[in-house]
Amino acid sequence: MKALLALTLSTVAFAAAAQEFPSKPITFVVPFAAGGPTDTVARQLAETMRKHLNNATIVVENAAGAGGTIGANKVARAAPDGHTLLVWHIGMAAAPALYRKMPYKPLEDFEYLGIINDVPMTLVGKPQLPSNTYRDFENYIRANQGKLNLGHAGLGSASHLCGLMWQYAVKLDKSMATIAYRGTAPAMNDLIGGTIDVMCDQTTNTTQQIEGGRIKAFAVTTAKPLSDHPILRHYPSLQEMGLKDFNLTIWHGMYAPKGTPTPVLNRLNEALRASLRDPDFVQKQKALGAIVAAPNDKRVTPEGHKAFVASEMAKIKAVVDAAGQYAD
Repeated sequence: MKALLALTLSTVAFAAAAQEFPSKPITFVVPFAAGGPTDTVARQLAETMRKHLNNATIVVENAAGAGGTIGANKVARAAPDGHTLLVWHIGMAAAPALYRKMPYKPLEDFEYLGIINDVPMTLVGKPQLPSNTYRDFENYIRANQGKLNLGHAGLGSASHLCGLMWQYAVKLDKSMATIAYRGTAPAMNDLIGGTIDVMCDQTTNTTQQIEGGRIKAFAVTTAKPLSDHPILRHYPSLQEMGLKDFNLTIWHGMYAPKGTPTPVLNRLNEALRASLRDPDFVQKQKALGAIVAAPNDKRVTPEGHKAFVASEMAKIKAVVDAAGQYAD
């Protein structure tokens, strides 16, 4: 009888939690500085997702540092009520390979809500570089090994991983000197200004700069060229330029603290799925070169999302171990 009463009370409590949610503003924690590509994705998603959460107030909080792990830990330690969520990219899978000690466990300390999108990367350079094609660019890099540098948004960032994977693929005799920034925006500013030579970054951050002629673009990281993109369709893929099997997109996902009630998780997943079908959100993402996850993509389910991240962890660890570039 007591067990039945406890089960009934638990069911009532869970139903109430879903019905009352959200009961206060929701915070999307972005573990990078404002103005970067992940920040852009989070803000566009917040604008859309609020419509599917009874016009809830959704604010974006930037908690940058330590390759994204500071912001992630903030969410892992937050109250498990669904009002504090993490929006992060492939760094969720890369952090365990880069950091020997972490304040949280990616596969154990979060509830997985679903993948948001896939974002191709672009290999870009400062406007002063003499090269105008990828082939000339690669030849220039090889001829000037030890003299050029590569900027990225910090250890564990998308730009860091892409730079590692590209150098690993082209098999340079000497790795380029790397300069780490606290976010993509300051790195991009220095690329435009010529302080750094090369960067590999998400299309959400490079498209407007390429279109405006403020940086040079040489290739995209997808298996095939982005033939439907109005700007990036003019550039080859690294794979067709000879880097066999090179295919890298930066996905973004959403996470809640471990222990968030199942009805609240279901409500959030429903709102996320509705947002991914929203024509306005899809169009805004497409304009930046991002591909919104399809409704039938298994990764938009909590189970599929978690399984995908686990598989990405293994793949990224192999690249990081080969490069030997650890954060600690």
